[in-house]
Amino acid sequence: MEPVIVFITAKDETEAALIAHSLVEERLAACVNIIKSVRSIYRWEGKVEDENETLLIAKTRRGLFDKLRKKVKTLHSYAVPEIIAAQIAEGSAEYLSWLMQEIEPPA
Repeated sequence: MEPVIVFITAKDETEAALIAHSLVEERLAACVNIIKSVRSIYRWEGKVEDENETLLIAKTRRGLFDKLRKKVKTLHSYAVPEIIAAQIAEGSAEYLSWLMQEIEPPA
């Protein structure tokens, strides 16, 4: 059960909260932090964009990433939402134990 952090950007705090609540309620993430305003500079359709977005940081396990990704895509307004996972290399044993208890058990 490899714990991961999933980064997701959303257009605003309302969309971010909708996604976060859904992921936690469905036990696809143990916890989701919402960072209200991040500035994103990226290339989209040949043009450099400079936008304010809201960042979600979801804590889950690698085995749930596909379900989490599918759920985010059903709720997200972007055609190509950012949904990327990074392995948690280290963490407090108590926190990681709690995290694993709060998400969907492995099949």
